[in-house]
Amino acid sequence: MASALAATRRIIARRNVNFAASISRTLDSAKGGSQCFTEKNRNFSSVSTSSSNISSLKLQNQRCPNAAFSMQIRSMASAFLDAYDEHIAERATMAGGLGIAPKPLDPAQCQTLIDEIKSFSGSSEEGERLVDILSHRVPPGVDEAAYVKAGYLSAIATGSETSDFVSRELAIKLLGTMQGGYNVGTLVSLLKDSDGVIADLASEQLKSTLLVFDAFYDVQEMHNEGVAAATAVMESWANAEWYTNKPTVPEKITVTVFKVTGETNTDDLSPAQDAWSRPDIPLHAVAMLKNSREGIFPEEEGNIGPVKQIEELQAKGHQLAYVGDVVGTGSSRKSATNSVLWYMGDDIPYVPNIKSGGVCIGGKIAPIFFNTMEDSGALPIEMNIDDLNTGDAIDIYPYEGKVCKAGTDEVVSTFELKTPVILDEVRAGGRIPLIIGRGITSKAREALGRDASVADTFNLPEEPKHKPEGFTLAQKMVGQACGTDGVIPGQYCEPIMTTVGSQDTTGPMTRDELRSLACLGFSADLVMQSFCHTAAYPKPVDVVTHHTLPDFIRTRGGVSLRPGDGIIHSWLNRMLVPDTVGTGGDSHTRFPIGISFPAGSGLVAFAGATGIMPLDMPESVLVRFSGEMQPGVTLRDLVQSIPYTALQMGLLTTEKKGKINIFSGRILEIEGLPDLRCEQAFELSDASAERSAAGCTIKLNEEPIIEYLNSNIVMLKWMISEGYGDSRTLERRIARMEEWLENPVLLEADPNAEYAATIDINLDDIKEPILALPNDPDASALLSEVQGEKIDEVFIGSCMTNIGHFRAAGKLLDKVTEPIPTRLWVAPPTKMDEAQLTAEGYYSIFGSAGARTEMPGCSLCMGNQARVAPGCTVVSTSTRNFPNRLGQGANVYLASAELAAVASIVGRLPSPQEYREYMSQVDSTAADTYRYLNFDELPDFVDKASHVEISDEMKAAAHKLQSGGD
Repeated sequence: MASALAATRRIIARRNVNFAASISRTLDSAKGGSQCFTEKNRNFSSVSTSSSNISSLKLQNQRCPNAAFSMQIRSMASAFLDAYDEHIAERATMAGGLGIAPKPLDPAQCQTLIDEIKSFSGSSEEGERLVDILSHRVPPGVDEAAYVKAGYLSAIATGSETSDFVSRELAIKLLGTMQGGYNVGTLVSLLKDSDGVIADLASEQLKSTLLVFDAFYDVQEMHNEGVAAATAVMESWANAEWYTNKPTVPEKITVTVFKVTGETNTDDLSPAQDAWSRPDIPLHAVAMLKNSREGIFPEEEGNIGPVKQIEELQAKGHQLAYVGDVVGTGSSRKSATNSVLWYMGDDIPYVPNIKSGGVCIGGKIAPIFFNTMEDSGALPIEMNIDDLNTGDAIDIYPYEGKVCKAGTDEVVSTFELKTPVILDEVRAGGRIPLIIGRGITSKAREALGRDASVADTFNLPEEPKHKPEGFTLAQKMVGQACGTDGVIPGQYCEPIMTTVGSQDTTGPMTRDELRSLACLGFSADLVMQSFCHTAAYPKPVDVVTHHTLPDFIRTRGGVSLRPGDGIIHSWLNRMLVPDTVGTGGDSHTRFPIGISFPAGSGLVAFAGATGIMPLDMPESVLVRFSGEMQPGVTLRDLVQSIPYTALQMGLLTTEKKGKINIFSGRILEIEGLPDLRCEQAFELSDASAERSAAGCTIKLNEEPIIEYLNSNIVMLKWMISEGYGDSRTLERRIARMEEWLENPVLLEADPNAEYAATIDINLDDIKEPILALPNDPDASALLSEVQGEKIDEVFIGSCMTNIGHFRAAGKLLDKVTEPIPTRLWVAPPTKMDEAQLTAEGYYSIFGSAGARTEMPGCSLCMGNQARVAPGCTVVSTSTRNFPNRLGQGANVYLASAELAAVASIVGRLPSPQEYREYMSQVDSTAADTYRYLNFDELPDFVDKASHVEISDEMKAAAHKLQSGGD
């Protein structure tokens, strides 16, 4: 537990001084750029937010020199309730008239509300309503609106201001509902208040506040000085009253079943086309299950999900439980969990528009979705669901592991919880509050001179009974990140997160989670934000994200890309340090060197904020290649050979009911291809997402990694020269890479390592392409088994491609003299690929062939931007082919770029012989075709990189990190 608290302590220490200024800019913009308003709030915005100074945060009523503007402020203030009621009425008309909850207040609205409370002269009923809105409709943590709210309440709590509607006592109580961040310093300072009632009241609020970070030591110091109220807080934390005062998980939970048969992927729960609305949880939830399927009846096909059907089930009087055969496969979208819990979870007091709790039951629950449910305080359970049907009322006995028909002893299913710790997570309100809270309890006990163990209060992770003699590569990587030789399957650990990635359709949610964690500075060594999912066809809300999210990331010490730069993974992979561990808010964050455990936005935010991530170490499945690559066979065919072989071995099934998937929740470890370039290796690791694997490792030799890092160092220096930030973070990462290159040693699996299964694949036996069939990335077939299928559209792009694929496609298309019979989409992964392909003449070839070239980025792959025609048949190089993902009712084959190019030319899936004839044109120039972007060989990049120097400070910081220093 101490490791979690030690990591969280670093958050405040690394805060960026520009953060308060960014809030001022937000307020200024929201108010229409009024200089007077900015001046009015500048004193509040510029105050240090360290724990020692936060008590002085207050909004000062300075006189505005512009009288006309003062009248405008008063006019706005008197109109607040009218405007807010207008907003409520507007939201009531949305979702086809079904209505949705109003939005939380933004900073400007919060300021206007406070101005009205200060000057309000209307009825007491209206005044009380204003205070109620301030109490319940402002997000907690370090949201910009929370900054405004905390400043006003702090001023009242400390006696600097008074209010007819908010007493000093009420202000303190409301500060206590804000979870952490801007409220903490004021509450801590009040522990010394001369009025004992006030001091005790502040103490009561801090007892249930977990996000205190460095303020813990302020309270400890006061305790040592004999401040009674501080001692009360320390005692409460040590006794875990923040946890024990919460109700235990009931012996019996009665719910009504909401069953979705077959596979529910995150596209069903959080459709890509509606990604723009994800931060607005009530609005986004309307799109959940918007496409008809067995037993599900949307209000408006393709637009509004089964809202009334859900309401009818809720009318039975019990909370709903989401039940499915396979639940939550696909993307790592916290928005999917948010949507489910919006209808089936519990309100969180004083936190607007987000819910926790609830029950999710699956025959199989995808590991990332399972973890995201844990993080949200829900109870995820895997069990046989054959006898559960929509509308059934059931009694769940979480301690006994059985489910009965409600009010009877008739058992309809049994289960075993993944771990008893889940019940603690539910009680605590989620896995993250539990981790932070246990850490505080342990630290408080130690500070009070007691045993730091918390085993008397909490269910702690059990040590695995079986201990293998050797470690796999993944187990060694995670072990190194935990400061030990290895971590065995089933062991709970908190590995250091060296690299964290975030993309733009999950980034706004990650931002909100970071705010709720009171994070003002990243503790993870490198956090990177991309804009690859929305840059090509941005909606107005995306444009706002493009303008605001970079500043949010950079002011916390992160690295922000720019719209048009390209795909997150193609950039993030070039920032990796070998054999390290990371995560990302995209399910395809699958490192080709090192290992990544992708996660939902909440866990990604926690990893970025604290620099660690909770992990129950998964088992591993070994995939071992042997033999030689055959003519015409590509890396993408090797990707699909993994599920193809597993299907033949009975380790994988495509039937969703009672689905078998040896890879689900396990780590895919690949050997036998040690000389792959890192770009090639990523094709294999990337596709582990489609296997529902928890992560992936690939055993590579030192030579390709050395080549990759030498190239990447030049690219990162080029980024600094181009003004990318945070420059210090980039410098530190360059220094870590350079230090590794001085002693390029890689971890290796032990010969006696144990695996849950071993899959041997002989390359000599793969003599033709292997495709994923519509519309399931697991369903696999040889080209000869599907040849002749008419193809309407072809997509060459996504993170599964690199520059060599586009050269291969270009060389095939260059031979074509007639218009191609298909619609061809081309989208390179990065702007650097685009520039190089343009310089080499390939864009001219694509244009002559009639291809539609897209901005570098995800393009069709996610399905939230441009889409293929409804009902068409497609060959795509994208990552996955779930129903309706690329286009409504589209049938999508997944294949290599080379096969996709041939299909675009002939208008159908070719025969293997025909394919090989085309591929002979590519094979003859393979050395030229499959050249990768080595930036240390590109003069423009080398020249700009040569002018960048790495500071001694960052070299020292990198050395400390690389050598395992804290």
